[in-house]
Amino acid sequence: MTLTKADIIDAVHSNLGHSRAHSAEVVECLLEIIKKTLANGEDVLISGFGKFCVKNKKKRRGRNPRTGEDMVLGSRRVVTFKWSSMLRDKINAEG
Repeated sequence: MTLTKADIIDAVHSNLGHSRAHSAEVVECLLEIIKKTLANGEDVLISGFGKFCVKNKKKRRGRNPRTGEDMVLGSRRVVTFKWSSMLRDKINAEG
């Protein structure tokens, strides 16, 4: 099962007891802050959860899988996630 934004809003709503609209606003605000921070090239560290990092990728040679044609993939920025040791231990203890 995939956790969706609606599921997160429902969880915030049930845990905090605020209205569903207020809970949706809180979740949207949090996600906007994370998106803006990453767009500025800054990392996002959430203690006990992990760290979202922006990495620069150089241009490289690639191949179109449909046609097999060689091509050059441009440079770009990607977001990576490194989980914290607390999250790793929690996931491994339950599995």
